[in-house]
Amino acid sequence: MSFSSSCILPPAMLGILGGGQLGAMFTVAAKTMGYQVTVLDPDPNAPAAQYADVHLCAAFDDAVALQNMARCAAVTTEFENVSADSMRWLAQYTEVSPSGDCVAIAQDRQQEKDWITKAGLATVPFAVICAESDIDSHLEELLPGILKTATLGYDGKGQIEVDTIEELRAAFTRLQNVRCVLEKKVDLRAEISVVVARLNEQQTVCFPPAENQHENGILAYSLVPARLPQPVLQQAEHMAVKLAHAMDYKGVLAVEMFVVGNEMQLLVNEIAPRPHNSGHYTLDACISDQFQQQVRLMCGLPPAATDLLQPCCMANILGDVWPAHGEPNWCTVLNHNTACLHLYGKKQVRLGRKMGHFTVLAEDSEQAWQTARSLHLHLYNDAQNFCSTALNVSC
Repeated sequence: MSFSSSCILPPAMLGILGGGQLGAMFTVAAKTMGYQVTVLDPDPNAPAAQYADVHLCAAFDDAVALQNMARCAAVTTEFENVSADSMRWLAQYTEVSPSGDCVAIAQDRQQEKDWITKAGLATVPFAVICAESDIDSHLEELLPGILKTATLGYDGKGQIEVDTIEELRAAFTRLQNVRCVLEKKVDLRAEISVVVARLNEQQTVCFPPAENQHENGILAYSLVPARLPQPVLQQAEHMAVKLAHAMDYKGVLAVEMFVVGNEMQLLVNEIAPRPHNSGHYTLDACISDQFQQQVRLMCGLPPAATDLLQPCCMANILGDVWPAHGEPNWCTVLNHNTACLHLYGKKQVRLGRKMGHFTVLAEDSEQAWQTARSLHLHLYNDAQNFCSTALNVSC
């Protein structure tokens, strides 16, 4: 039986499972609004820890840590691979959003697609592969395709493109014969995402859909407004809300979609039960941002307005732009008068790791994107030039 109460007001203690960059941005939003925050994360250098009132440095299923989290007025999560059972346990003692059941859906591509279909929405054609014996000629209609692990995949990890049955068998072996989903490749025109903020069926809002561009399986740019016809964007918002209602979702939900073919058919790709990388533009370009919404909804407050104040483009900053020693030349971004820099405070730099982002505001999203690409290139070239000129340094 779940705990329920009226609105939770400052200076109540809020809890979040996960202390990465999303947890840090949530914590800043909550602290700005007057709340206290407890972060549970096993990393002693978790970015959110530097902002939180309390950092429980323990595993997400640690019994003592969960007992401490249960004393919070409300609890949420920054990522979907936290224990859904831990969230279900916490719901016996405090407000938890999203629910453990909703998080469990997002953890499993098969369940995710089942729920999307149950909501009356379309996905790409797919098949579930549990064993090598499931791979035979009937899957040829899904080729060429992408084989994805059913669980734990993100940022292009756990995904292999396949063109033939032989390649499919080899890819399944490479993925350790775990349960997988084979998705047919489609005539992709664009990828978009909608961030939904839902308290209940009567109080649900969407941020403007973002047009997303990926590089090496990792989100590189999000353009807002998306460069698509308005009816397509309105339909995307309608579909995202429909899915949130079907799941009886409470909190912030990101719904990623493919725009397919000349007819621009919308297919739901996947969901994230939390604020999303593609929604970071809201920090600088909207009346409210996705982290403020996360705080409001877990506290039982109605969602805030989501109006876009100015067209923009968000660009991810990966570890690839770090020189062998020292920091990137941040003057590149900071000297631009409509670029907003956000660094996540991560201690360890790795290629492909998200270390920060910046958002460029402009007259339209195309102009913002062109500027963001130019700034991005400058950061990368500065790092390469440093590497090539530094003495006795191997890059």
